[in-house]
Amino acid sequence: MQYALQLTHPGPEGRLQRIDWPPRDPAEGELRIRHDYVGVNFIDSYYRTGLYPLEDPAIPGVEGVGTIESIGAGVSGFQLGQKIAYGAAPGAFATTRLLPAWRALPLPEGINADIAAASMLRGMTAHMLLSQNCPVGKGTRVLIHAAAGGLGGVLTQWAKALGAVVIGTVGSEEKVAIARRLGADAVIVGRDADLVAEVDALTAGQGVDLAIDGIGGDRLRQTIECVRSDGTVASIGQAAGPIPEMSLAVLAPQRAIRLLRPSIMAFAADPTAYRDAGEAVFAMLKRGIAVQPDKTYPLIEAAAALSDLEGGAGTGAKLLTVAE
Repeated sequence: MQYALQLTHPGPEGRLQRIDWPPRDPAEGELRIRHDYVGVNFIDSYYRTGLYPLEDPAIPGVEGVGTIESIGAGVSGFQLGQKIAYGAAPGAFATTRLLPAWRALPLPEGINADIAAASMLRGMTAHMLLSQNCPVGKGTRVLIHAAAGGLGGVLTQWAKALGAVVIGTVGSEEKVAIARRLGADAVIVGRDADLVAEVDALTAGQGVDLAIDGIGGDRLRQTIECVRSDGTVASIGQAAGPIPEMSLAVLAPQRAIRLLRPSIMAFAADPTAYRDAGEAVFAMLKRGIAVQPDKTYPLIEAAAALSDLEGGAGTGAKLLTVAE
């Protein structure tokens, strides 16, 4: 039986409901994909809670790898049975889906389908942040939160590959070795750590050039204080809760700070930027820079995967497998 998981009543008690989802014929410019793997991301949690709206039929999931099983009119350059990957396109929590052909990225030889499915959105986000929003190079000092996690882990690897000096934060001592293995030069441990003092000590009082914060809550205010004058803070999420209201004055009491709120979904809506980001992700995957799934769940258990992600269980990425 083919099915999808539809979000009902977005909010604190948001639920995923299994619905029948017969394969549909692709319209002009579309492909029908049968999923092999689907990634799980914090944006799916934001859809569940209603923080971000999700259009009907309200099926979360924004990245995956699958097989082309039907090709719509006007589409060229693809073959039935071809493996493709994609990201930044809601509707993945389903056995099959329709996908605009321009979002289908042929999966290169030598890249495992599960690794690609767990890496597309996070990899595109890393490309956007480190190559487009705030280009990173040799010696750039970068602060990355949750450096042993899914997005934090790929950001750490990617920034290090570009020559950056990476300061990572992790929630427990058990995750220190993981963050260091991924490339962190220094690791700050614990949610109650004095982040500002530790970054100050690690940078000889200079602060970092770029800080990437997907934690939100009170952590964002602390993160801003870790950045040097004329440095940049990229706020990309709020895993720890809503971002508190702040006066713009907090950005420049004694120094000028750039505060970005970039959106990978908006960035990837441009076909040229999307393809460039996909090529960058595949290039990094071939170099071994990837998100490793720490646990794989059947598609029907997507709600459990989301709960584990929200609770900080494990490291790496949560991945859904779509069986026949």
